[in-house]
Amino acid sequence: MPRSSTFPLLAVTAGLASMLSVAQASDDNSAVPGVEKSTFGQLPDGRTVDVYRLTNANGITMRIINYGGIIVSLKTPDAQGNFEDIVLGFDSLEGYLSDAYRKANPYFGALIGRYGNRIAGGEFSLDGTTYQLATNDGSNHLHGGDQGFDKVLWDAKPSENQNGVGVILSYISPDGEEGYPGKLETEVTYTLTESDELDIVYRATTTKPTPVNLTQHSYFNLDGEGSGSILDHYLMINAEAFTPVDDMLIPTGEIRPVDGTPFDFTEPTPIGERIEQDNQQLLRGKGYDHNFVLKREAPQSEELVMAARVWEPDSGRLLEVETTEPGLQFYSGNFLDGSLSGKQGSDYEHRSGFALETQHFPDSPNQESFPSTILNPGETYRSHTVYRFSTRNGL
Repeated sequence: MPRSSTFPLLAVTAGLASMLSVAQASDDNSAVPGVEKSTFGQLPDGRTVDVYRLTNANGITMRIINYGGIIVSLKTPDAQGNFEDIVLGFDSLEGYLSDAYRKANPYFGALIGRYGNRIAGGEFSLDGTTYQLATNDGSNHLHGGDQGFDKVLWDAKPSENQNGVGVILSYISPDGEEGYPGKLETEVTYTLTESDELDIVYRATTTKPTPVNLTQHSYFNLDGEGSGSILDHYLMINAEAFTPVDDMLIPTGEIRPVDGTPFDFTEPTPIGERIEQDNQQLLRGKGYDHNFVLKREAPQSEELVMAARVWEPDSGRLLEVETTEPGLQFYSGNFLDGSLSGKQGSDYEHRSGFALETQHFPDSPNQESFPSTILNPGETYRSHTVYRFSTRNGL
């Protein structure tokens, strides 16, 4: 698919040269390009959780577990070539299974499904039938329910293609799981490319009409996880409108222009510059927790378009996001409260990480004016998102 113009990338080392090798991962930083597999822990029922470490020729490493498809670490260089982990999470499976984590439920690094974001009242009607889903966010359904895709054990296998190395995750969600109709067969491919990208392709098929809205829920801090606030990060979102929410964070159905509001990120702006303004939408979200309507020339196009850029001035790290999705949920870590400690032992305080979730709009099954999320038998759901990592000395 065509790519829109972007900021300069890091230097690309030529050639994959038969990179793929599945081996037991060590804890040092000397990994060669390829895929390394090891055991991450055991679930309470005895099933083994594996971790796959992806490494490209530029030294970027990423670790993914097959429980929840969680990205547990992602190490990229800063402008001086120093590598640091830039995603929030834990070093052990126990962190993701703890009572404190379950209570906070931040979805660190997880695959989200069947439906990312909220569905009002936990119900929707389809072809004359009303379906009741779990209400795990007050009276609403959030991120797939009590036992969403973030809490299942996926089948996993290493992969290699012309762009890089990765992991293919697959899961069969039975008919009626969490209240959704149809058996949904889902495949998600993570690829770490030689162009310093995390390339994610989602595919799904169903036996009955059902809503599908898959996404990835990593929290980023481009100065390094555990390093404190993300409010000084400069953010650009390629959106001239957003979907305002009611006091339950459900979209009202309005498509509101960002011009003249704290939601205008059409030019790079520090995340914290307007986050404390006396604005009804900011107060409802306790900061930014909103869906942005991405700008694209052809609204129904399935081509990748630029969704967002984020730059952190101290490290010089730049994150760019491209997607085929119509929306982007920007979440500024408003509900982080210091109750969870990360990989360096630092408490994850208020707004110490941000998420950029590519998606269809929240509550689309109940909003006729929003792009449809209904997948029918015989169709294939396909979504594509790219997170690109590089550095710049300034904007």
